[in-house]
Amino acid sequence: MRADVHIVLVSDQPTPNLTPALDPELKPKEIVLVTSPDMRRQARWLTEALRDTGIVMTPWPIDDAWNVEHIRDRMLDLLGEREGQAIALNVTGGTKPMAIAAYEVFCTEQCPIFYVHPETDHLIWMHHPDRPPSRDLADRVKLPRFLLAHGARVKAQGSPLGVPEPLRLLNHELIHAIDGYQKPLATLNWAAQTAEGGLVSEPIKPLDVWRDPAFQALVDLFEQAGYLSVDGQRLVFADEDSRFFANGGWLEAHVWGLCLSLKKETGIQDIARGLEVERQTRGGPVPNELDIALLANNRLRVVECKTRKFEPAPGFSGKGADTLYKLDALTDLLGGLKAKGMLVSYRPLGAHDLQRAESHGIQVCDGAKLKELSAHLSRWIVGR
Repeated sequence: MRADVHIVLVSDQPTPNLTPALDPELKPKEIVLVTSPDMRRQARWLTEALRDTGIVMTPWPIDDAWNVEHIRDRMLDLLGEREGQAIALNVTGGTKPMAIAAYEVFCTEQCPIFYVHPETDHLIWMHHPDRPPSRDLADRVKLPRFLLAHGARVKAQGSPLGVPEPLRLLNHELIHAIDGYQKPLATLNWAAQTAEGGLVSEPIKPLDVWRDPAFQALVDLFEQAGYLSVDGQRLVFADEDSRFFANGGWLEAHVWGLCLSLKKETGIQDIARGLEVERQTRGGPVPNELDIALLANNRLRVVECKTRKFEPAPGFSGKGADTLYKLDALTDLLGGLKAKGMLVSYRPLGAHDLQRAESHGIQVCDGAKLKELSAHLSRWIVGR
């Protein structure tokens, strides 16, 4: 069943070309990249992603991805040069003319042909003399390699460790009493923002804020957990991590902890938090940060965590829309067609933002729904 050489049709969806190459039963010695002029960059990304696997990556240029006769001639030339080698065609990528022409030539020459189902990552043998059964591909891809194939390099990421007990207890209380803490949390976020660089916040005014039992209870929670202390009308944070947690990082940590607990149940093959990536664009490198990214069944999932209030956005403009646009764009750029994004928001989203999220296929878990976040995450991770 194993072919020494995979012929792949390069497109802007690299996953179906990447996953068979890493499957232990299918891994080839060489991959030939059938590449049109507009896909040279994608071919370089795929080559870089597989550089350390021992697979030889060989370019096979074509001049026109839409000219069936030209593509057919190039495929015949390729098979002529590879006569006697064990070759298989991965017909998943490329343009339709590329796929049709390549399929026709390989079928005529009685060479194996397979297709990777985009929804299920299931390999289907379309032509093979031994008629092997179709099967699921092994989930061996890790985030750095997956992202490299999509033109992004991991520059840094947060700690892989679990959530410490003091923070777990704090998170539980913030979620359990979410209705009472939403407003005072906005004040805490502001104070943490003003403390960036020096760990001491600006004075929190007016004094009535300090008389609010909910705000006082919130400050006490973070103080008892060791993240801050009170100095007059200012908050003093223990360190930069503590300031980050108070400024919304606690919600990221909460989601991170839930995802770790769901790892076995949902088949998560890799997961990272605070992932700093650099995308390669025609205009140069562009940095981005992902709160939480994970791979399950070779599909990317990206979670954005927010504790601030999204202002009403007539006409779908404003901070909520900006966040959703960013999440939608990054999910597509970094994961392709089958990637999905989720926005986890401590504050409820408005009707406009919810509508915008639905139109882009972004899952939202907001407000009191966070009490059932684990179930929402589980269904979303394994969903198609």
